[in-house]
Amino acid sequence: MSNLENHSSKFSRSPSRSHYDVVIVGGGHNGLIAAAYLGRAGKSVLVLERNESVGGASISAQLFPDYDVWVSRYAYLISLLPSQIVDELQLDFATRRRTTASFTPYTDKSGKSRGLVVSNVDPERSRDSFRELTGDLNDWEGYQRLLELEQSLAGVVWPSLLQPLRTKDDFIRQLETPLQWEAWDSFVERPLGEVIERTIAHDLVRGLVMTDGKIGVFTHPHDPSLIQNRCFLYHVIGGGTGEWRVPVGGMKSFVKALVQDCQKHGVEIVTHAPVSHVNANDAQPTVVFHDGTRDQTIGCSDVLVNASPSAFAKIMGTELKTQPTDEGSVIKMNMLLRRLPRVKATGVSIVEAFCGSFHIDEGYEQMQVAQALAAQSKMPDPIPCEIYCHTLTDDSIMAPELRESGFHTLTLFALDMPYRLFATNHEEQKEIAKQKLLDGLNRVCEESFEDCLARDRDGKLCLEIKTPQDLEQEVGLDLGNIFHNSLSWFFAEEDSQVGTWGVETEFPHVLLAGSSAQRGGAVSGIPGRNAAMSLLQSNK
Repeated sequence: MSNLENHSSKFSRSPSRSHYDVVIVGGGHNGLIAAAYLGRAGKSVLVLERNESVGGASISAQLFPDYDVWVSRYAYLISLLPSQIVDELQLDFATRRRTTASFTPYTDKSGKSRGLVVSNVDPERSRDSFRELTGDLNDWEGYQRLLELEQSLAGVVWPSLLQPLRTKDDFIRQLETPLQWEAWDSFVERPLGEVIERTIAHDLVRGLVMTDGKIGVFTHPHDPSLIQNRCFLYHVIGGGTGEWRVPVGGMKSFVKALVQDCQKHGVEIVTHAPVSHVNANDAQPTVVFHDGTRDQTIGCSDVLVNASPSAFAKIMGTELKTQPTDEGSVIKMNMLLRRLPRVKATGVSIVEAFCGSFHIDEGYEQMQVAQALAAQSKMPDPIPCEIYCHTLTDDSIMAPELRESGFHTLTLFALDMPYRLFATNHEEQKEIAKQKLLDGLNRVCEESFEDCLARDRDGKLCLEIKTPQDLEQEVGLDLGNIFHNSLSWFFAEEDSQVGTWGVETEFPHVLLAGSSAQRGGAVSGIPGRNAAMSLLQSNK
C-alpha cells in the first residue's frame, strides 16, 4: 500500500486522445482548480502530473506505516482559500476553527513559567493574558489596533484577488477612512517593523506579530525589499480576517474534493507523466511527456503550467530569472505523539497551549539575532519555531483506537533556516537543527518531549524533518521556497499587467496556474482560478 493519499486507481496511465482544448502541466491544487473550472465550462482538459499522486504540496501521507494516521505533510492550515471558489465548484470540503489562536511561553520577572494566550473564542482570556505579561493593557490595545489596521486593508485587498489586476494608484483612490490610509502606509509603503515598534512595546508581543512576516521567507522587520510586508499581508488578509483554520480530514480531503469535481466534468488526469517540453511557437502548442516507456506528444489550444519557476524555464526553454528574496527559509518537522506533554506555563492547559500556533523562541530581538547569524550561514541557537497540533481541532485523520489512546500529530515550522544554511554538510546540519529544535521543545515542556513521541516497531522516533533542500527535491519548491518564489504585491507592478489576471506569460497560449503567478503562494487556489478565468475570457 502506498503511504501517499492519492486516487491513482481512478487515473488513466495515458491520454484518451491526441488533442485537448487545454493541457495543464502539474496536478497541484491550483492545477486541479483550474481544471475544474475549465471542465465545467465544457473544455476538454488533460492534467499531466509527474508524481504518483496529485495535490502537489497539499497532500496527506501515512508517514509512519505502523500507525493509521494521515498527516498533512507540507501544507497544514488554510486561510487564503476564498469561499467563492469552494462555492463555485460546490466542493465537499470544510475547515474548522481553532479555539486558540496562539500560545507563547515566557518566564516572568520572578522566574516563574507563564504563557501569553490569544484565544479565538474568549477575548477576556486574551486581554487578561496580555495584562499578566505586560502589567497593563497598553499592548493589548496596541494589538487590537494592529488587528483593526489589518482588517481595514483586508477589506480593500481581499475582494480584488479574484479580479483582474489594478494599479497601485487605483487601490489608493479606493482608500476612504483614516484607518485605511494608516494601514496602507504601515503595510505597503513602510517596513513592517515601523508599525510593530510604534504600536507594541513588549518584545514578546512584537515577536508574535512579526512571525507572520517571516514564515517561509528570509527577512527581518526593516528589510528594504519589503518582502516581510508582502509575507505579512498573505498571512493576515485571508477571508478578510486572516484567521487560519484546520482542513477537516486533512489536506487529502481538499484534494479529494477537487479530483471528484474534475472527474465529474470530464477532466482527464494522468499521473507518472513528467513533461519535458512545451512547444508554444505555433498557434497550436504541443506538450511532450514521458509515459514511463516512451515520449508522447499531445496537441492543444492552450497550456497552463502549475510548476515552479525552474520547471517552467526548463520545459519552455527560457532563462530562469531569480532574485535574492526567492530564497526559502523554513524547516518542516512532522511528528506523531503518544500524548501531548504538559507545559511549564502556570495556568495554561495542554489543550489551550497546543490547539493554536505554539510559539517558541520567537521574541522580536531574538529573531533578528537568529536572522543575522543565518545570513552568515551560521546555525542560530536557539532556532525560532512554532508548532501546530491539528488533531485537537480535527482528529478524523487518525484511526479511532489512536484517538482513544490519546495520540496526536504535531507539526513544526522553524524560521530563519535559509537554503544557504544547508548548502554544505547537509545531513550534518540537518541533524544539528533537529536536535536544537528538540531542545527548544524540551525547554518549554514540563516533561521530556522525546518521551511523548511515538516510536515505530524498530524503536525509531516517529518524526520526519525536511530542510529547504528536501522541499526542493521532493516537492519541486525552488530553493525550498514554500511560495515558489518571491511573493508579489496584490496590485500590478508593471503597466503591462493592468487588466490582466497576473497569469500571462511571454507565450500567447501559455499561462501560469500556480504559486509563481502574480498573487500566488500558499493554499489559495487563487492563481488556478485566475488562470481559468483568463483563458475563458480570451476565448469569448
